[in-house]
Amino acid sequence: METARIAFAPIHLKQQQQQQQQQQQQQQQQQQEQQQQEQQQQQQQQERRGLKQQQQQEQQQQHKQQQQHQQQHQQQQQQQQHQQQQLQQQQQQQHQQRQQQQQHQQQQQQQQHQQQQQQQHQQQQQHQQQQQQQQQQQHMCYPFRCI
Repeated sequence: METARIAFAPIHLKQQQQQQQQQQQQQQQQQQEQQQQEQQQQQQQQERRGLKQQQQQEQQQQHKQQQQHQQQHQQQQQQQQHQQQQLQQQQQQQHQQRQQQQQHQQQQQQQQHQQQQQQQHQQQQQHQQQQQQQQQQQHMCYPFRCI
C-alpha cells in the first residue's frame, strides 16, 4: 500500500494543480490516465509475476478511477454552472427584450395617444368650423328678409 501511495503522489499533486486550470487540460489528463490504465492492464496480463505487484497495480488503478470520477464530477459541476450562467444570461436577455418590447409598446401607446389627441384637436377644429359655418349661414340674407 505504501509503495502504491508513494508512486502515485506526484500524479496526485499534478492533478490538484491542473484542476485549477482549464477544463480542456483536465480532459486531456483524463485521456492520458485512461491510456495509462490500459497500459497497466496490458502489463498485468503480460507480466503476472506475483500477486503483490498485481494488487498494487489494481489499487493504483482503483485510486486513479476514483480520482477520474471526482474530476468528471467537477467537470460536470463546472459545466452545470456554465449552463446555469448561460440560462441566467438568456433570462436576462429575455428580460431585457421584454423590457424593450414593453418600452416599445409604451411608446406606441403614447404615439397613439398623441394621435388621438391630435384627432380630437382636429375634430374640435372641425366642430368650430362647423359652428362658424352655421353662424355664417344664420346671418345670410334671403330673398325675403335677413335673418
